[in-house]
Amino acid sequence: MQLTYKPFELELKHPFTIAGFSRTYTPIMLVQIAHEDYIGYGEASMVPYMGESHKTAAAFLQKVEMEQIKYPFDNALINAYLDDLWPGQPAIKAAIDIALHDMEGKIKQQPCWQLMGSSPLLMPVTAYTIGIDKPEVIIQKVKEAAAFKVIKVKLGRDNDKELIKTIRAVTDKPLYVDANQGWTNREQSLDLAYWLQEQGVLLIEQPFDKADIDSNAWLTQRSPIPVIGDEAVQRLPDVAKAKGVYNGINIKLMKSAGMYEARQMILKARELDFSILMGCMSETSCGTLAGAALAPLCNWVDLDGPFLTKNNPYQIPAFADGKWVLSNEPGLGLYH
Repeated sequence: MQLTYKPFELELKHPFTIAGFSRTYTPIMLVQIAHEDYIGYGEASMVPYMGESHKTAAAFLQKVEMEQIKYPFDNALINAYLDDLWPGQPAIKAAIDIALHDMEGKIKQQPCWQLMGSSPLLMPVTAYTIGIDKPEVIIQKVKEAAAFKVIKVKLGRDNDKELIKTIRAVTDKPLYVDANQGWTNREQSLDLAYWLQEQGVLLIEQPFDKADIDSNAWLTQRSPIPVIGDEAVQRLPDVAKAKGVYNGINIKLMKSAGMYEARQMILKARELDFSILMGCMSETSCGTLAGAALAPLCNWVDLDGPFLTKNNPYQIPAFADGKWVLSNEPGLGLYH
């Protein structure tokens, strides 16, 4: 196994603003793993709040001893090896995991969705995310989302209703909302949840700080809309901890350390009767296809990276009727 990697800056079409910060690009580490005649592709998308960077990713990759990874892959063993190597760093671990799954699919001549036990016929529609912005920019973003059947709106500041009203002035599409831990008042959050239901909102992501378990559970028990844990649910052990606190969980490969653990999280979530949102960071087509391979196992999907960025190094995957179209190509089905 030969590992190579390249730092990359994924530029956003618009400055991306959520409750806590704003950014214009996302640091990416593009990873390739070669074995015999096969090459697997992976990526790490390192958003600021997760604490990873090009520097930490490179330092981690330099510690990886590729002779520890052999085919046929024992994904549980590989996962444990990477976790033992360095705590945290889930995005760069995901890059290795995705590349290995891409390679495994190519070796077996199977698409990754088949390796995951998914069915393309069960692919949910995916949401298009609109960050916090001025009304005129919000309207422009809604126009750019014409191909989508669902819109996800970032909330968490003092103008939440204004953002929703601006969107409702130009579209009646169903909405998801994500407060990104920005809400602080329980009664106000409940009033807002009922108002959001009237506005056609289908779910609320991470309303309160992830450490404020009591407030998140309080709203979940009373909200007319499902409340989904995001920042509070990162790795497999977090799924069981979310029971009684949220109605569902948001799984992102860059939090779960890749496809293997994401699938384990899905299985555990089903066991606990959670609804599941397959989400993403700002990602290229590589991370998007990895998430899409698991998306048919979920209730909702938010995999919009290729539509929110402007220098994707790969082709945008097939997209139709508001959904990603899974191909029968071996591995991820990724093309330059």
